[in-house]
Amino acid sequence: MAKLLYAFSCSIDGFLAGPGGDMSWLTPHLHPDPEVDALIPRIGALLVGRRTYDGDDPHRGGPGEGQAFGGGWEGPQFVLTHRAAAPAPGVTFAADLASAVSAAKAAAGEKYVNVLGAEVARQCLEAGVLDEVLALPVPVFLGDGVRMFDRPGGGPIELERLRPNWYRVIR
Repeated sequence: MAKLLYAFSCSIDGFLAGPGGDMSWLTPHLHPDPEVDALIPRIGALLVGRRTYDGDDPHRGGPGEGQAFGGGWEGPQFVLTHRAAAPAPGVTFAADLASAVSAAKAAAGEKYVNVLGAEVARQCLEAGVLDEVLALPVPVFLGDGVRMFDRPGGGPIELERLRPNWYRVIR
């Protein structure tokens, strides 16, 4: 059965994107990464938040613009949204988390469902369906923007370290 993995790059101070969802901060840091390269073939589907789906692209202006992992991955995407969206090949829009997770896991088979987007990752954690977290820190401080995990008033969520930067969510 597929597992849900929240794999993300973030600034050292914990931001996925700069103010307004700006991803240009990440562009100079995009380079081959053995950990990411090893992960990509293990991903069977993406579960994407709408803000991320519609958002800025660190590959803008390059050959991988508009493609997952800069064109390094292809497969089914499931976008969690409450707003109408234009149909797109390989993309399924879902209005609720449970149906989006179920469909993404079915599509992923034995591979990972990679969660993209801070809000959908938070929802997955709170629903108890997120299995693992891979944090890939980038050597920059952004100071403001979209936090990798924002849960005001929330309590701690325990993680078990599996290997450097990779954790299992303890339920």
